[in-house]
Amino acid sequence: MSATISSVNPATDEVVETFTPDDDAAIEAKLALAATEFAHWRTTSFEERSRLLITVAELIESEIPNIATVVTTEMGKPFAQAKAEAAKCAMGLRWFAEHSEAMLQDQEIAVDASRGAVSYQPLGAVLAIMPWNYPLWQVIRFIAPAVMVGNVGLLKHAASVTRCALVLEDLFRRSGAPAGLFQTLVVGRDRLPGIIADPRVAAVTLTGSVGAGWSVAAQAGAVGKKVVLELGGSDPFIVLPSADLDQAVPTGIQGRFQNGGQSCIAAKRFILHQDIAEEFLTRFVAATEALSVGDPFDPANEMGPLINRDSVEEIEAQVEDARAKGATIHCGGTRLVGPKGPDAPGAFYAPTVISGITPDMRVATEEVFGPVALVFTVADAGEALALANDSEFGLGSSVWTNDAEEQRRFIADLAAGMVFVNGMVVSMPQLPFGGIKSSGIGRELASYGVHEFCNVKTVWVA
Repeated sequence: MSATISSVNPATDEVVETFTPDDDAAIEAKLALAATEFAHWRTTSFEERSRLLITVAELIESEIPNIATVVTTEMGKPFAQAKAEAAKCAMGLRWFAEHSEAMLQDQEIAVDASRGAVSYQPLGAVLAIMPWNYPLWQVIRFIAPAVMVGNVGLLKHAASVTRCALVLEDLFRRSGAPAGLFQTLVVGRDRLPGIIADPRVAAVTLTGSVGAGWSVAAQAGAVGKKVVLELGGSDPFIVLPSADLDQAVPTGIQGRFQNGGQSCIAAKRFILHQDIAEEFLTRFVAATEALSVGDPFDPANEMGPLINRDSVEEIEAQVEDARAKGATIHCGGTRLVGPKGPDAPGAFYAPTVISGITPDMRVATEEVFGPVALVFTVADAGEALALANDSEFGLGSSVWTNDAEEQRRFIADLAAGMVFVNGMVVSMPQLPFGGIKSSGIGRELASYGVHEFCNVKTVWVA
């Protein structure tokens, strides 16, 4: 059995709670319950499924401060951001409750027969392997469409946010969900191969690192199971001469440093046209230096700790590598002492801006999953596009220009799953979410996410 799982407050390094992992008997019981519930849930009406999700949404809305407290304590995001995440979950639940039935209706197709159609039917139990950075929203965008399709869900959350996982499970139970509809597996990663291979698991979705994604894909592929992977990103934030810097600069600050910069769709590479580079950088550095970092429950602070000290050490190593190889550190580049003082510093790192990046630096090719903005200057739009696409990742992208032809060019040619023009990359239930290259396989959200874990069945009647 895996070792005890601990929930640690990253602002103080204090252990909040410990959990005993599920043993073989507990895992077997949960898998059996999921299989039994799927046989029932797949026969329920859209009305019943929708009613459940709306009830969960209402319960979340009535308990936002309590839910957000768990999130902030366990993973460190500022309390206001945790409350916003909980509210977004309620919104997402309502959207899938209201729109999924229309997306799952049979599609009639004209054929040389009395009837041709496409029917969308559930697969079974979907195993979700989820990360810690958005511990509520990442789960809701998997379980809401799964429930509406008629599937059931098994959640293996990141160990560091086990309390968040159990809170979500409890919200569904208190909203009237059958016991087998949405269950948390309190297990370590070592148990995943056996769970993925179990015939009662129909498909797998993972949000996480590239290495974890390809490993899970290989395990699922070995037993012929569908996967959806949302992996890393090194999103470009491209600013061209016609951009409105009064909007681009503050949006860039939010896009890079929100959630401590710990987001796959955070703006990570700021690619600036030489005509506006100096002004943008001056304003951007000043705004970065003005960010308040500290106790995430203090409303004056815009950034809390990173998820843990290991993350701080990784960010520190990437920045120090760049510094040693000649990069310019405009601000930040240091650890910070947390609210408990130097004897218990927590996992704090200063918001950082770096330029003078060369290809031999780690930050040039690796995802920097923390509050570090990488700045590049280019001569023209073509060079900006080439640099943006020169990455193993292809998740989101943001381009700032008021030139209509430049907008068309970047929408067409950016190698990314998402292109936002004059705005920050965000996830929303109405639009598909996902990437290409090492950023993943498949899509979440919108009709595309609803259909990912369906049997898309061809119907032909003579």
